[in-house]
Amino acid sequence: MIKDYRPYYIKQLWYRIQHIYIRHKLTPQLKYLGEHPFIIKPWYIEIFGGPVSIGDNITLLGCSDKKTRLTVWSDKKNIDGIIIGDHVLISPGVRISAANSIKIADSCMLASHVYITDSDWHGIYDRSMPPSETSRVILKENVWIGDSAIVCKGVTIGENSIIGAGAVVTSDIPPNVIAVGNPARVIKHLDPDKTITTRKERFSDSDKMHHALETAEKESLKGNTFFGWIRSLL
Repeated sequence: MIKDYRPYYIKQLWYRIQHIYIRHKLTPQLKYLGEHPFIIKPWYIEIFGGPVSIGDNITLLGCSDKKTRLTVWSDKKNIDGIIIGDHVLISPGVRISAANSIKIADSCMLASHVYITDSDWHGIYDRSMPPSETSRVILKENVWIGDSAIVCKGVTIGENSIIGAGAVVTSDIPPNVIAVGNPARVIKHLDPDKTITTRKERFSDSDKMHHALETAEKESLKGNTFFGWIRSLL
């Protein structure tokens, strides 16, 4: 990891700039944004269409070479669009494209370059028009989708299940399993005797987490000076 030479007050200023951007540019594009969002580099997060709803304590990450895109392409009214629960992690490069309904429950984790869609987007025989039918996608609580995996239309993934990196999910995955491959298939069942700790359980005390992160940042940036930061930039 590259050392952060910024003084603590400069980093806090950076956070405030991000919050201003989120409030004035990102939030107006959403139907709902919950409390305590942790959004990094929001200018690399693209939201198109709607409705898009995001729950509390979201961790939403953007990156210059891996833009995160939440897109609803539809001329229909009264659709679900994209609904994201509480304590969900969305990594850089994730693309979620809905024509009708994609629901992601609490504590789900999406690794970089994951793609989720509820439509084929083009007809098989008439490719000049979108297909007339869509099929909803549901990720139940605490699902973990690995790097570059694809979740196709009509799929439900059961709670706690893990989808391996690069997998292509074309049919339902039951709860409490690990599935890999193209098409994804179950290779292992999770041990029912072992406790699974979700992000929601781990990070439910927002004030405590904020205090812990603030203390850790102050410690890691201790001794940094304004001129030392300028020298690091040059």
